[in-house]
Amino acid sequence: MGRRLLAVVGAAGLAFGLIPAPPAVSTGASLTAVANSAWQTDASVLGLAIAKGKAYVGGRFTKVRPPGAAAGTNQTTRTYLAAFNQTTGALDAGFSHTLNGFVWAIVASADGSRVYVGGDFTRVDGQVRNRIAAFDTATGALVSTIKPSVSYRVKALAIGGTSLYFGGSFGLVNNIARNRAAAISTVNGSLLPWNPNADADVYAIDAADDNSKVYLGGTFAKIGGANRWAVASVNNSTGALLPFAAASAVPLPTSGCTSRVKDIETSGSRVYFANAGDGGGCFDGTWAADVATGNLVWKNTCLGATEALTVVNGWLFKGSHAHSCPGAFSDGTGAHFLLLQNPANGSLGPWFPNTNAGSPTLVGPLVSATGGSDLWVGGDFTKVNGVGQQGLTRFTNLGNGAAPLGPVLPTLSSTTVGQVKATVQTSLDNDDITLTYRLLRGATNTIVATTTANSTFWSRPTITLTDPNAPSGTTQMYRIEAYDGHNAVRGGYSTINVR
Repeated sequence: MGRRLLAVVGAAGLAFGLIPAPPAVSTGASLTAVANSAWQTDASVLGLAIAKGKAYVGGRFTKVRPPGAAAGTNQTTRTYLAAFNQTTGALDAGFSHTLNGFVWAIVASADGSRVYVGGDFTRVDGQVRNRIAAFDTATGALVSTIKPSVSYRVKALAIGGTSLYFGGSFGLVNNIARNRAAAISTVNGSLLPWNPNADADVYAIDAADDNSKVYLGGTFAKIGGANRWAVASVNNSTGALLPFAAASAVPLPTSGCTSRVKDIETSGSRVYFANAGDGGGCFDGTWAADVATGNLVWKNTCLGATEALTVVNGWLFKGSHAHSCPGAFSDGTGAHFLLLQNPANGSLGPWFPNTNAGSPTLVGPLVSATGGSDLWVGGDFTKVNGVGQQGLTRFTNLGNGAAPLGPVLPTLSSTTVGQVKATVQTSLDNDDITLTYRLLRGATNTIVATTTANSTFWSRPTITLTDPNAPSGTTQMYRIEAYDGHNAVRGGYSTINVR
């Protein structure tokens, strides 16, 4: 991704080429798998939103530090809320507020002029803000008109028109009954009539892009007194239940399985859901529904709780700790915390960066957001792509992307006069599935054969390339070059006596 001229990096048996070769047939993702520079947090990130060139980040942290800084070093105080430059990932020194409780959710207004924050706090800079606050993105100032009194935790926020919808664990808003879901006006902060009346916690909330309806997810079993397990579609002004056939994607709870909706992402005519289940084999996957009809479009049954979904440039990016995906990979390949799905059918796409999982949840990515052409990910991880990076990371479409894994030595054979066959296992590339392979002969690296092949971490077939004009009766050496359209990587030489 990006420029095609490559710098040379010498290594024993491995080299990066300087070859402006023709592009590979690539199914590359819209973002590279190479993490871009970003500041870090000293504890989990739980909320994210992008507005006006800044990433607003909330969570359990009280300190932030530059990229590359070890834990506990070079720290700057930011108590549960911070902002960073969207382009560079650097701390925004001008946005500094002190909250007295965790931030669980952040959402930006459609025009980016405000960000709304929800959580456990009751004070912002000493001023009363009972679990919801708003900030002006131009000045960074606390908005005086947004100050509902919410009785307990706010865990989810969404904007629809001039309504701020929120969900969580509360029972009162402004001392009026609102069980775990409510809405206020973004114009004057007044409590709205919207009242779904959930009987248990709401973890996720989002409004359709056309604001025709609102979706709720969580651990509830009833909405407005009617049975609705873990997910519901409701009227945008009253909160009354709407028909939603796709809700059948979430299995009803049993003694061995409880699956709940953890995140919701609306995008155009589709709405996407992330599920996390308790119990072996319990539904942990993702699913999509049609906004207009409420019908199920697809259901992906990967195992390993899914916590976050974000659509970027036509792809559905997800944060989970997937350890098995039917039709793709099975248990034994470890946990894959960042994956990409085709929003049309839910199949996995060509994007395989990774994180680890840290305390306290040991889940990894917990939240994600986009500013249009990037992806910010927050959670409880301490490493990204094997490198120390705590709590926060970001990915863009800039640069050349991940380079292919260096090809192994080819196995050579010569059973026909003047012909050499080279067999090799396909390589891996974290943001391309289809790679171009070239068979290079001699110290001059003459290209004698080219092919393309698909490979993933769960499927690496072997390929055979043939030199049809090998000099008969000579000893020749051959190597394989893997090329993703931007990065060319060469393996070591194997030698053969040509028949």
